Amino acid sequence: MSEHTTLLTKSLLRYLAERTTPEDVFLKSLKHAALELDEEFPAIWIAPEQGSFLQILLRLAGAREVIEIGTAAGYSAIWMARALPADGHVRTIEISGKRADFADKWVRDSDVAAKIRIFRGAAEDILPKFKDGSADVMFLDANRACYPLYLRHALRLVRTGGLILADNAFVHGALLANKPASADAEAMRTFNEIIANETALQSIIVPLGDGLWVAVKL
Repeated sequence: MSEHTTLLTKSLLRYLAERTTPEDVFLKSLKHAALELDEEFPAIWIAPEQGSFLQILLRLAGAREVIEIGTAAGYSAIWMARALPADGHVRTIEISGKRADFADKWVRDSDVAAKIRIFRGAAEDILPKFKDGSADVMFLDANRACYPLYLRHALRLVRTGGLILADNAFVHGALLANKPASADAEAMRTFNEIIANETALQSIIVPLGDGLWVAVKL
């Protein structure tokens, strides 16, 4: 770390969030409705500032085709779909039937219903059916233990110059905790080393939300 690096504090992160394009009323309502079903929907969606950042990345990449692993409530899929052109698509994968049902309802009521398709089932079963090089961007936000597997698929599915993104690099602050660490923390430690050393990618963790990997496929 450079001696000129400014250490991020809660105050600085709050300052950043307050000056980032916020979520709209529809997305706030989606989260409120999801929290009323708290047994099925813990507050696991990305932060609004991450949503805005994802939109910037997708627009800079000229993305048309996005694959997301982990639909949950559909929050991040809607954020991303809004950054795509009229002929763009988000293929989002959700293993939980209840979550897929909830997301499907909210996606259908959104302004980007035509851009989002929910695939129901396990990502490891669905991803092999997708064509090589068929995605401009792939976003991982699901089972941390499967991230290395998802990454292997991403390297096949994402075009050269495309983006591979992965949420929860910091594991809600548990990443650097002393052992015994959580299973998620151990899984992310492993994944963080794998992606950092993947020579087919240029990668960096952006400290927004719970830490977001941003990697360009070389």
